[in-house]
Amino acid sequence: MILIKSWLVAIILCKYLVHGDQSSNNVDENGKLIFVHVLFRHGDRTPIDPYPNDPWGNRTFWPVGWGQLTNLGKQQHYNLGKWLRNRYDNLISDKYSKDTVFIRSTDVDRTLMSAEADLAGLFPPTKDQLWNPSIPWQPIPVHTMPENMDELLAAKKSCPAYDYALKKYKKSEDFVRLNKRFQGLYEYLTEHSGKKVDSPTGVNNLYNNLFIEDLYNMSLPEWTKKVYPGGDMQWLAARSFATNTYTPKLARLKVGFLIKEMFQRFSNKSVSLSNPKQSVWIYSAHDTTVANLLNALGLFELHTPPYTACVLLELRLKDDVPMVQIFYKNSTNDPHPMYIPHCGISCPLEKLYQIYDAIIPGRFEDECRLSILTMTYEDAEINASMGFLIGGCILLLLVLSVIAILTFSRRRSYPDSRWYTRIDS
Repeated sequence: MILIKSWLVAIILCKYLVHGDQSSNNVDENGKLIFVHVLFRHGDRTPIDPYPNDPWGNRTFWPVGWGQLTNLGKQQHYNLGKWLRNRYDNLISDKYSKDTVFIRSTDVDRTLMSAEADLAGLFPPTKDQLWNPSIPWQPIPVHTMPENMDELLAAKKSCPAYDYALKKYKKSEDFVRLNKRFQGLYEYLTEHSGKKVDSPTGVNNLYNNLFIEDLYNMSLPEWTKKVYPGGDMQWLAARSFATNTYTPKLARLKVGFLIKEMFQRFSNKSVSLSNPKQSVWIYSAHDTTVANLLNALGLFELHTPPYTACVLLELRLKDDVPMVQIFYKNSTNDPHPMYIPHCGISCPLEKLYQIYDAIIPGRFEDECRLSILTMTYEDAEINASMGFLIGGCILLLLVLSVIAILTFSRRRSYPDSRWYTRIDS
């Protein structure tokens, strides 16, 4: 198997090793920590979809299947779990309990496996939980649901209002201007990769492939030197992460349901420490999930969230007032405190609701219903025409059905001379 660049492995592994005493993070001048939401990206993985002209697009070059977590990815999350244990040691017990932590993952192999590896570092079995002396690990439940039913974490449940809003944004002057600006790059990448590239997302997909192959010390084609690793391709790949939540409407429908759940849990916990019983709520997801959350909160700076990138939303009580702090753990052991817009590094929960009111949705079914009133005149006209056409067909069927019923009834109401013998009086 092709060896990974040794210096890069050393950086990645050392980055996640736990050193020193960081327990002071748990209690500070901002109040007593009582609850935390942890949302992270999975660990190192193989490419998801090699491009047609990819010299490394053969499955035999990779240790596991496409889009799967690698051994390095498992180690990264094991180390992150140890880091989380160190940071929140005063908040959670040494022994695993379902009343201590709840873990939810998207229904994808690499995120499920990342969650499991993370928990191995967070809750190594001790004493009576050591069920097998030869295996310093214990099974811990990770909850998930099919992506097409998940409106919270995977955010892939059908939402016509979101699909329409995204389509509308991609037709906007800003987005059209962006595509026009990079048309030359699109054509260059399409020609050399053999795959049509015509959007920031398409650029990011290709960039991600090149990044992984470069990470694994695989020689990249000569044509990539003109565009990779820096320059317009890198910037546009990072810019793609802002697309899905670029407007308040998009943010509301894409990640608003997750934010609403987090805020509601904060509210419940600030009123009663037993609601929920857990002190830590973990979400295992993707780079897009991390970016969507940060961007919706107005905290995203253009970049590609790296493996195990982690957002920490911490709830503290200060003089009985619930305060929220948000940290981003990107490329260092120390998480970076985020400045919440119009509030600061530590923000009262009540004010947080006010700041983000525009992106906190109502019921999923109500929010995602596509109303003709929200459409442009052109789209509304097209949909109205389709509606009239469908309505006309239904009306025609109803009329024909009524005629058929009346005709049948009329025939049944008169005797037929074929079925009786007339007797003359």
